[in-house]
Amino acid sequence: MKLTVYLAGQIHDDWRKDLEKKAEEKGLPVQFVSPQTNHDRSDSIGEDILGEQPGNIYRDDTASSINNLRTKILLNKSDLVIALFGEKYKQWNTAMDAATAINQDIPTILIRPESLHHPLKELSNKANVTVETIDQALEVIEYIFE
Repeated sequence: MKLTVYLAGQIHDDWRKDLEKKAEEKGLPVQFVSPQTNHDRSDSIGEDILGEQPGNIYRDDTASSINNLRTKILLNKSDLVIALFGEKYKQWNTAMDAATAINQDIPTILIRPESLHHPLKELSNKANVTVETIDQALEVIEYIFE
């Protein structure tokens, strides 16, 4: 059995590469998918496909429609979602992806530091598992295969 794992979370550092490397070192039979992690590509995809838009609101709207389609397809094909919340950036998309997964009954692991316990308490309560580190999330996945 091989699991497809959607990695929801901020795209401004390489936490995904770290998690993927550790999963590979553990020999976990998983493949990872994620939102578009190239920020410029994500922001420009609407204009790249549909042409120049008449303003920033239209530019954002066309890009978000295409990004939402991509996310919906990848989430729906995933066996598990890992949603990482960090302390440095606002996590609107992470919260949206985690809530979508939970509402679609896709098993979900939240990763959040203790300092975000209070603001994420409701979301954490709905997730299947909440941990504080990517190592702990990988241990949960590892346990699935025991």
